[in-house]
Amino acid sequence: MTEVGSKVRFPAATRVLVIMPAWNERDCIGNTVREVLDLGRDYDVLVVDDGSDDGTPELAEAAGAHVLRLPFNLGVGGAMRAGFKYAHRMGYDAVVQVDADGQHDPKDIPSVIAGLEHSDISIGARFAEKGQYTVSGPRKWAMRLLAAVISRIAGTELTDVTSGFRAGNVRAISQYLKHYPAEYLGDTIDSLVVAIRSGCVVSQTGVEMRPRQGGQPSHNPAKSAIYLVRSLLALLFAMTRGKARTPHESDI
Repeated sequence: MTEVGSKVRFPAATRVLVIMPAWNERDCIGNTVREVLDLGRDYDVLVVDDGSDDGTPELAEAAGAHVLRLPFNLGVGGAMRAGFKYAHRMGYDAVVQVDADGQHDPKDIPSVIAGLEHSDISIGARFAEKGQYTVSGPRKWAMRLLAAVISRIAGTELTDVTSGFRAGNVRAISQYLKHYPAEYLGDTIDSLVVAIRSGCVVSQTGVEMRPRQGGQPSHNPAKSAIYLVRSLLALLFAMTRGKARTPHESDI
């Protein structure tokens, strides 16, 4: 990151890795991988198989993805942490997380990555005047409260801080390597708060959400009912975390 006059310039992303955490997504994974590769962009796709027993990794490989197999189910946070380590070791300068179930439209990936031109973390926001995605009840209250609090911490308006559709540059990857929780909601809320407090700049861009393309959703009405309490706890826990050092320009 360099400053030119009053503007901040972020390093251009030249090697991009699309990371897909996947657990028993045989109905969706092949098509989701192909959609990303069919964009015609120079993106590599890494599917982190989170202990699937339904043939997910084989289908991902057949579709053209690199596959990292975890020996047992760690959850999205654990799978993403493995993906960040892979990206760091292989020398990628940007990553973008995409759901394996097809809800994140791959056509929006370029615009989410473009957000890294002026930030370290770019969020694909579902509530930014694009698309028809809606929530109600406790989830809606929790999302609004979290967005208000984290926007204040970040010093910019963020409408969808729980979105898993997000990109990160080298500074973000370095920060995630040091601190990326595996707790429920921690992978989105906790990681974002610590990244902001550690000096990462965050932006958002509007994206459209699609219906799940197959398989079974990972949440149910019971989990939705306790979403508010757990999200608040995740935020409070995040605020107790120490800052993680992010690399200076000379390190990038």
